[in-house]
Amino acid sequence: MTTATFQSPTTLREYFSDLSNAARAFAAALFAAQERQFVAQEIAVKPARARRSTVRDHVALVQLANQYQDMQPNLAAELRNLASRG
Repeated sequence: MTTATFQSPTTLREYFSDLSNAARAFAAALFAAQERQFVAQEIAVKPARARRSTVRDHVALVQLANQYQDMQPNLAAELRNLASRG
């Protein structure tokens, strides 16, 4: 835990100097936070998947559903449901 001590400035010039330093530090922290937010948004964007890859995944799910149709019809229905989402 940190403790801060307050020292009153002796002159008006020191007061305004401290005030301007605090304002600059606040502005720097604010802009740094904004830049990190924009960078995080750019990273979060996923690249679009190729249509061929998506179709291949859907076909694989339907084939897997056909494979389990006799043993577990609920699982097969769920796999077909997942394949139908696009």
